[in-house]
Amino acid sequence: MCTVTRAHLDQRLAAAKRCSREAAIAGAKAAAVATVATAVPTLASVRMLPWARAHLNPTGQALIISTVAGMAYFIVADKTIVSMARKHSYEDAPEHLKNTSFH
Repeated sequence: MCTVTRAHLDQRLAAAKRCSREAAIAGAKAAAVATVATAVPTLASVRMLPWARAHLNPTGQALIISTVAGMAYFIVADKTIVSMARKHSYEDAPEHLKNTSFH
């Protein structure tokens, strides 16, 4: 039977905190880019297109921009967490599972 030490749990907790921090930073960067990439055409279309001027009030514009930013944040943060978990699970795998060659 295998016992789990306190040091091992602390190490895993530190890795999880580091992973979630990196994911939050990556998500925030993606949200900032998505905000700018969405705000420019949304605000420009309200100024230039008669339909957009008539149907998109400031609340609608803010809803479009914030929805895209929120989606970008969660998608990128989730992908970052999944990729880091996959990487760490591969590092902790037994040697016979790491051998992926077909020879």
